[in-house]
Amino acid sequence: MSKIIKDLWVLTDSGIVLFSKTYDQKVNPQLFGALMSALNKFAEALTDGGISSFEKSDLRFVIMKRRKFLFIGSSLKKTKEKKVIDELKQISDIFFRIYAEDLINWDNDVRTFSGFGDYIDKSLEE
Repeated sequence: MSKIIKDLWVLTDSGIVLFSKTYDQKVNPQLFGALMSALNKFAEALTDGGISSFEKSDLRFVIMKRRKFLFIGSSLKKTKEKKVIDELKQISDIFFRIYAEDLINWDNDVRTFSGFGDYIDKSLEE
């Protein structure tokens, strides 16, 4: 995996952030997760599939929904969106493989996922 993703959030479709790795700590991850979840639900009500990406200054945020979870990655706008989608798919595959058992009986403790960064550090820019 190449390092094309700058920031990463993994959240439930209800907006609970299970994991985040960001380099710009201006926004609380849980607030960001709630906003992304709400935007996605709003977009789903308007169109099939919800929101897939949006841009802010020089960054693009790509949103991938898999198994009732949202995987959101930011990258430079010049990075092809397909590359970011492919990277998010690989990250989500790793997430579901590592936490398969934990997700079955998850007790809503987000600390369960705190070590996820160790598995994907090769995907994230420093």
